[in-house]
Amino acid sequence: MENMWLIAAEWVGLALAAGLIAGWTGISVSLIEIAVGVIAGNFLGLHTNTWVNFLAGVGSILLTFLAGSEVDPVILRTKFKESISIGVVSFLFPFLGAFAYSYYVSGWTLQASEIAGIALSTTSVAVVYAVMVETGLNQTELGKIILAACFVTDLGTVLALGIIFASFNKWMLLFVVVAAVVIALAPRFSRWFVGRYGGRVSQLEIKYFLFLLFGLGGLAAMANSEAVLPAYVLGLAVAGFFLEEKTLTSRMRSMAFSLLTPFFFLKAGLFISLKAIVAGAGLIAVLLFVKVVAKFIGVWPATRIFRFVPREGMYTTLLMSTGLTFGSISALFGLTHGYINQTQYTILVTVVVLSAVVPTLIAQAFFMPKMEQGLVQEASSGVTPEEGGN
Repeated sequence: MENMWLIAAEWVGLALAAGLIAGWTGISVSLIEIAVGVIAGNFLGLHTNTWVNFLAGVGSILLTFLAGSEVDPVILRTKFKESISIGVVSFLFPFLGAFAYSYYVSGWTLQASEIAGIALSTTSVAVVYAVMVETGLNQTELGKIILAACFVTDLGTVLALGIIFASFNKWMLLFVVVAAVVIALAPRFSRWFVGRYGGRVSQLEIKYFLFLLFGLGGLAAMANSEAVLPAYVLGLAVAGFFLEEKTLTSRMRSMAFSLLTPFFFLKAGLFISLKAIVAGAGLIAVLLFVKVVAKFIGVWPATRIFRFVPREGMYTTLLMSTGLTFGSISALFGLTHGYINQTQYTILVTVVVLSAVVPTLIAQAFFMPKMEQGLVQEASSGVTPEEGGN
């Protein structure tokens, strides 16, 4: 019989070590947790069980919800063209590129190639949001535009997965109807509920949001969908409210980053088998190249059109090149439903996790925006990107 306390100590100890390493190196803690997960899975025998999977799942749901809640509705409206344009090309170009290479060059089946295109089209809301919070960029206009563009990209992923592979049955209908009603009523009702019952020792407001997230997640699972999908949209629906409730946001963020998200990021590292990387290194490298290049072809010109400062344009492009949550979910969906085999799944998940690490490390090391800038140059300002400086 497993000793759950020692297992918990092992996982939390690894998270603690990752946090210390992140502090010493200045690298995002989420990336270090992934790397520690790789090492622990390949050399220390780290494995998951039911409750670890649950905590990791809650971490991904809560992180996705919080990321959605950080999408400033005002920025989404005032920077609508920037957010929509960057988000759409960030989804479309990698989807078409990965699909075409998998189908026409690698010889994968049509459905396997569609899964590859969807899995590699994503931008990691988990990694981007974690980086935004750690660096403080989530408080800047640039960070808010990136988060809004992430939402558009992953919405494209959700729609593609739903349209191409969804089973339209009574459970899907129930899920869509209930989710639509909850998301429509959530902004006003949440404001009333927190105003009436918030601020108590029992933290009823946090229990309320967890109830909504778990309930919608359960209905999503019954409809053969994924729990993080309604969490993201619900987060966007209550974003205006959360921007006013800084204390509530801080409490939920502390709960997520201290206990839950380390399980998610460590578990993500467990998906990477070093033996599988060696065996499929060629295809992994090519697909990673296809994803990142396709992101650059789509996103970088868009940042120039909207007159981003060059340094911030490169930073935006690199962060939009990341993948993790929705990419892993899409690959797991394909494996579970028999659209891809175990080898293809390993290759896709490895590419997804590497895309979470490599572009983010480059962005943080060489293109981190200066906090006194932290803003995109207004197109109407008459200041050219060169005049804006690096």
